Amino acid sequence: MPTALAIEDDYCREELIDGEYMLAPAPGEGHNDVMANILVKFRVYLRGKPCRAYGDNVDVFLDEKNIFQPDVSIVCDRSKIKANGIHGAPDLVVEILSLSTKKNDRGKKFKAYERFGVKEYWIVDPVLRQVEVYHNSAEGFILDNVYAVKDPVRDFDVEEPPTQIKVSLYEDLVVDVQEIFYDMMW
Repeated sequence: MPTALAIEDDYCREELIDGEYMLAPAPGEGHNDVMANILVKFRVYLRGKPCRAYGDNVDVFLDEKNIFQPDVSIVCDRSKIKANGIHGAPDLVVEILSLSTKKNDRGKKFKAYERFGVKEYWIVDPVLRQVEVYHNSAEGFILDNVYAVKDPVRDFDVEEPPTQIKVSLYEDLVVDVQEIFYDMMW
């Protein structure tokens, strides 16, 4: 059985993706703001419920060739939670795009999360201030919608994107996109 390998220090994080070690620089300020906003929203909502929310300091062991540190994850099957990390697919995963990670977040990690059965996958773009939400089905991940902060100078001929994300794990868990990007610093 693999052991924890994701390394985090002031300079980089390490993950195992398709059997290959990948290094990424430590996340920037904006990335951390977005991650904290999402994690706080989930942790407060999940208090007293069976599911648990985790930040990016927890290894997720999908198999011996794929050990990731998602920016945020929710795990509802507590038997997957071990002392050294999560063993099996989380129910929900959030990855926040950065220049150094977006290729894997949209590519290899996307495919792995899909294959191993993550039920809901969010790709958060802090530059565009939008969230793509995917739900897993028999055909794989299907885009639910792209949610975005309202643009005060938008073209009035363009339809406003939705701003309220209804999380599939709970009937009453709704996240306002504005809360995700609240007080984001660069």
